[in-house]
Amino acid sequence: MSHQRRNAKRRPRAPVFAALGDETRLSLVAKLCGGQPYSISQLTQGSKLTRQAITKHLRVLECVGIVHSVRTGRESLFEFDRQPIEEIREYLDFVSQQWDQTLSRLKLFVED
Repeated sequence: MSHQRRNAKRRPRAPVFAALGDETRLSLVAKLCGGQPYSISQLTQGSKLTRQAITKHLRVLECVGIVHSVRTGRESLFEFDRQPIEEIREYLDFVSQQWDQTLSRLKLFVED
């Protein structure tokens, strides 16, 4: 197992899962993952939520590293950072491999 994989397994993942466990935050991630930075005003358009509510959700995503803000004049632009999502994907791949191995051992046991 690579050094990077071992480190990824040791990082806390629950905060990222918790941040993604909200429909509003998932929709914000979906908008931002296209690569274009968005202002709070742009992210609020078409939503029934206030700017303050969107800001609160963005701060949760920012705390776990999924988004980051860049100051442009008087405005903050939010951008997607794929690293935490990649780490979660690697972790889920690892868990999936463990399940596959466990199921293979069970199959061998049952067939013997």
